[in-house]
Amino acid sequence: MNRYNSYYDCEYEAYIPNHMHQKENRRPWGIIPWALLLGAILFGCGFLLGTVRASDPAPRTEPPAVTQFPMPGSVSGSGTEPSVTPEAPKVSAAPPQLPDDDWALTLVNWENPVPEGYSIPELVELRNGQSIDRRAYPDLQRMMDDCRAAGLDPLICSSYRTEEFQTQLFENKVSKYINQGYDRAEAESLAMQWVARPGTSEHQLGLAVDIVDTGYQNLDEQQEQTAVQQWLLENCAEYGFILRYPTDKAELTGVNYEPWHYRYVGSAAKGIMEQGVCLEEYLAR
Repeated sequence: MNRYNSYYDCEYEAYIPNHMHQKENRRPWGIIPWALLLGAILFGCGFLLGTVRASDPAPRTEPPAVTQFPMPGSVSGSGTEPSVTPEAPKVSAAPPQLPDDDWALTLVNWENPVPEGYSIPELVELRNGQSIDRRAYPDLQRMMDDCRAAGLDPLICSSYRTEEFQTQLFENKVSKYINQGYDRAEAESLAMQWVARPGTSEHQLGLAVDIVDTGYQNLDEQQEQTAVQQWLLENCAEYGFILRYPTDKAELTGVNYEPWHYRYVGSAAKGIMEQGVCLEEYLAR
């Protein structure tokens, strides 16, 4: 018997008089009123029972499906889910990296030939058919533009050379000395002071340029007197270039003074020019 039936029985017995349990006092026509009373009691108890049961919690059902929204930075997978644009990852700013221009300090001279297997990543052809290593090109272009902006007229007359072309230049110089009466060994020794032996020329690195004043294109010491050379000597280091063969460094460089020959060395240029040293001295420290 459950709680509601127990409550029903108690209510029922509360309304039954004691004398109703005695047969001798019962009359046949008294059944109808009591039947009506009993019906009323049953109706009332049924109504009360229905009210109590109606207050019971609803049968347990599965909770409604909840649309799962993607977390920020994810992409929804179904067509009914809202689309979320992924956020760009937040990366802390790394300190700027200094340019690695060790390649610009490659030493080539009469004692140090072009390294075996050395190759220029890419050459940039200039307007007059000359070429230079692409890594040095932006600084060279800025230097030439600024020189012209100063009202001057610089001209690049020589730059990158293949070994074949360097061989041709060297042999031409040797032939001139031979024609002057020198033997082969003497002619080569003299020629090396002005033209590098094939394989030992900076021009083969693609980092050297010969620049002259358009108004004076002779490759001699008078070149230093031109306005172009005066400007370059004062400003070339700002663009990563140095005067490669200074007037008093021939014993170290193996090359006589050339006030037209500039070499790209990158960030080391200012230190070399300010200290008044040549590349050999700088690298030996």
